[in-house]
Amino acid sequence: MKLPIYMDYNATTPVDPRVLDAMLPYFQDKFGNSASRNHEFGWVAEEAVEKARDQVGSAIGASGKEIIWTSGATESNNIAIKGVAGMYRDKGNHIITQVIEHKAVIDPCKYLEQNGYDVTFLPVDKHGMVHPEQVREAMTDKTILVSIMHGNNEIGTINPIKGIGAVCKERDVIFHVDACQTFAKQPIDVEDMGIDLLSASGHKIYGPKGMGALYVRRKRPRVRCEPIVHGGGHERGMRSGTLNVPGIVGMGRAAELCVEMRVEELPRITALRNRLKDGLFARLPEIFLNGHPTERIPNNLNISFLYVEGESLMMGFSDIAVSSGSACTSASLEPSYVLKALGLGDDLAHSSIRFSIGRFTTEQEIDYTIERVCVAVEKLREMSPLFEMAQEGIDLSKVQWAAH
Repeated sequence: MKLPIYMDYNATTPVDPRVLDAMLPYFQDKFGNSASRNHEFGWVAEEAVEKARDQVGSAIGASGKEIIWTSGATESNNIAIKGVAGMYRDKGNHIITQVIEHKAVIDPCKYLEQNGYDVTFLPVDKHGMVHPEQVREAMTDKTILVSIMHGNNEIGTINPIKGIGAVCKERDVIFHVDACQTFAKQPIDVEDMGIDLLSASGHKIYGPKGMGALYVRRKRPRVRCEPIVHGGGHERGMRSGTLNVPGIVGMGRAAELCVEMRVEELPRITALRNRLKDGLFARLPEIFLNGHPTERIPNNLNISFLYVEGESLMMGFSDIAVSSGSACTSASLEPSYVLKALGLGDDLAHSSIRFSIGRFTTEQEIDYTIERVCVAVEKLREMSPLFEMAQEGIDLSKVQWAAH
């Protein structure tokens, strides 16, 4: 086992060696521009791009012709949300999303709100889930778009996408799904789930960074997005710019591998996640699972360790790479907005750690992590007067703290 151990797969994944092998020829030998259609260099590049479209499309039950290449899920989300808002503004100006979406959905929605659009940010239940009935009740005759994520990046909760898609179909409202954490790794069928737009990212599926895709439905209904990048009319007019052929080849191969390996990979990763969870809960009192207990991404474990501050805890096992819920961005010391939306108090929100495992995680790494985390928590709690008071049966919520 090599240190440090990587347990932050929801942030990014290492490139699978098989993906890298597929990409390498397109940096030198097959370096053509896929838009150069007058010679073989361009034809070879174009053929590779179209093959990758089919690989990405088939991962979600879509046609390759419905895949638009982008620089990542952030750009895909922006094209979907701003693009639909611009294209359908004559039909209405109301958009529905939810409070714990990724910032790449929340920020475009807030931008549109500042520019005359009406945006409803739905609350979530205590597990971080949005329900189809909430979406139905929020709809008006001006609603043009619903954007709800599939699996949450912080707490792992999976939303009932098929039910929400059915509500959108009833009202002829376009449905966008940010599937950054689930694309190709979880079964997704855009037809069965009623999805019209879907965002995906290459670097979450063992592919390259700076590479993404947007599924745009072509029929029943045909969805159109106004471009947010102009110049040349590439990608069905929705995203101009010379295509990143090596990155596209890599994302296509990565998607193909995820689908091929899913039958064996999902149970293995779920078992490792449960081993980590069971190991921590068996040894430590006063710890709490954040997110839905069963409807969650298999590789995600978000736990609050009461009476311990998340950033301090991470310093106690600095040879394990994880994320802290006490800061949603490294520049902020505010608790995660996702955890606060679940109704967690500052004590639990500030003590949260997200463990996310993946293809290259081993049982040995899981067992090492359990030991290191438990020792660090126990050590910090020994120094905590709050933990001592709680162990003595004192209700901390009723303590009157003296002010200096």
